[in-house]
Amino acid sequence: MKHLLNLLAAVSLLVWGTHLVRTGILRVFGANLRQVLATSVGNRFTAALSGIGVTALVQSSTATALITSSFVAQGLISLPAALAVMRGADIGTALIAVVFSFDLSWLSPLLIFVGVVLFIPRQASTVGRIGRILIGLGLMLLALRLVTVSTEVLTQSPAVKALLASVGTDLLLEITLGMVLAIISYSSLAVVLLIATLAASGGVPLEVALGLVLGANLGSGVLAVLTTLRSPIEARQVPIGTLGFKILGVVVVAPFIGLWLQHVRPLLGEQSASVVVMFHLMFNVVVGVVFIGLTDPFARWTQKLLPKPQKSVTSNRPNHLDPSALSTPSLAISNAAREALHQADVVESMLLGVLQVIRNNDLKLAEDLRRMDDEVDKLYSAIKYYLTKISREALAEEESRRWTDIISFTINMEQIGDIIERVLIDIEDKKIKPGRNFSEAGMAEICELHSRLLDNLRLSMSVFLNGSVRDAQKLLEEKARFRDLERAYATSHLGRLSANTVQSLETSSLHIDLISDLKRINSHICSIAYPILDSAGALAPNRLKQQSLAEE
Repeated sequence: MKHLLNLLAAVSLLVWGTHLVRTGILRVFGANLRQVLATSVGNRFTAALSGIGVTALVQSSTATALITSSFVAQGLISLPAALAVMRGADIGTALIAVVFSFDLSWLSPLLIFVGVVLFIPRQASTVGRIGRILIGLGLMLLALRLVTVSTEVLTQSPAVKALLASVGTDLLLEITLGMVLAIISYSSLAVVLLIATLAASGGVPLEVALGLVLGANLGSGVLAVLTTLRSPIEARQVPIGTLGFKILGVVVVAPFIGLWLQHVRPLLGEQSASVVVMFHLMFNVVVGVVFIGLTDPFARWTQKLLPKPQKSVTSNRPNHLDPSALSTPSLAISNAAREALHQADVVESMLLGVLQVIRNNDLKLAEDLRRMDDEVDKLYSAIKYYLTKISREALAEEESRRWTDIISFTINMEQIGDIIERVLIDIEDKKIKPGRNFSEAGMAEICELHSRLLDNLRLSMSVFLNGSVRDAQKLLEEKARFRDLERAYATSHLGRLSANTVQSLETSSLHIDLISDLKRINSHICSIAYPILDSAGALAPNRLKQQSLAEE
C-alpha cells in the first residue's frame, strides 16, 4: 500500500508540475501567444508551425485548442485554419515528450532552486512567474524519477503482474484506459511521460504501452470536447474536428503497432522509454502531416455536424463571454471588455431615446427603453459572473487592473441604466400623461445637457477601451463643467418661476429632478476616468493634478 501511495503521489506531482508550467507560460506570454496564432494562419502550413511553437511552450494541446476555439468563436480565424493549428499543436506536445524522455533528473534540483529564488520575493512580477515555470519543470523531472522508483517495486508484486497481463490481452481496453487516464489527469503529456517511465522500468509491457499512448492521444481530444461543451457552437467545432482527426489516426495506426515493434524498435535501441515517446511522435506526425490536406473536408463535416444556429436580431444573450477562454486569462479579460462595451452601447441607445420621448411624448418608445434596462442588468450580471470565474492569482498586474476597471465600468453602466429607467417613469407620470410641456428655454437647457452627456458617454467608452490618460483627464474636467452648467440652469429655472412662466410652473418638479438626474448620470460616466488617472499618478488626494501629462 505504501508503494502504491508513493506512485500515486508521484503521478499527482507530475500532473501538478505540468499545470504549473502551462499556467505560468500563459500568464507570461499569453497575449503574445494569441498574437502569434492570430497572425500566422495565412495558410495551413504556417498555421501548423505556429501550433507547434505555441504548444511546445504551454505543454498542452488542450490549452492551444481552447485558445484557438475562442478565436474561431470570435471570427478571428477560420475553422480550417484552426484545425491546421491543432495538427501542429499535437506535434508540439509530442516533441516535448521526447525531450522529457531523456535522463534530466540532474536538472531537477537546479530548476526548483532557481525557480523558488525567483518566485518567492516577486510572485506577481514577470520574474516571479518565470520562477513558477522553472519550479513546474523541476517538479516534472522529479516526479518522473519518483515514478521510476515506485514502479520498480510495484512491478515485483504477483497481483500487479497479473493485472498488467490482463490489460495486455485487449488493444481496445488499452486505448480506453489510456483515454481515461488523459481525461482524469487533464494532460495527455503527463500520461505519455508516465507510460514511458512505466515501460522503461518494466511496469508495463511495451505492446501495452503503445496501446495506452494511442488512448492518451484520443483522451486529449475528448478532454477538449468536454471542456468546451458550454461554449458557443463555433468554439465547439474546433475540438470536434480535432477529435475526428485523432479517431482517424488511431484507426489507421493501431493495426501497425506490431510492425512498429518489429521494424522500428531495433533502430531505437533498448530504451523502452524512447520507443514509447517516438511512437507518440510518429502518431502525431502522421495525423498532422499526412492528414493536413483534409482540414477543409473535416471543417465542412464538422459544420454539418454542429451547424451554427440562426441568431435572432433581438437576442440578448452575451456574445463575447466564451467559457473556453477562461483558461487563458488575458483572452478572457478581452472578452469581458468587449461585452462591457456592448453594455455601454445599449446604455447609449437608452440615453438617445430619452430626448425623443421628451420631445414626442412617445409612450411606446418609453416602454421599449425601460425594457432595455433589463438587458443592461442581464449583461452586468453575465459579465460579473464571467469575471469571477477568472482566477485573480492567474492574472498579471496589468490584467488584474483591467479586471477591476471592467467591473467598475459595468457597475457604472448598470447604475446609469437604472437612473434612465426612473427618468422615463417620471417623464411619463409628470409630463406625458398630464399633457404638460417644458418651456422653450427649459427644453433648450435639457437638450444642451443631454448633448454634453452623450459626448461624455462616448468619450468614457474611448477611455475604457484605450486607457488614454489625456482623454481621462478631459473626461474628469467635464465633470466640473457639467456641475457648473447644472447649477446655472437650476438658477435660470428659478428665475422663470419668479416670472410666473406657466409652463415652468407646471413642469418645475420634473425639470429640477431631470437636470439633477442627468448630473448623476454624468458623475457615473466621469468616474470611469479615475482608475486610469490613478494608475498614471495623475490624481492628488482631493483634486486632479494640474500639471500637464505627457502625450501618449
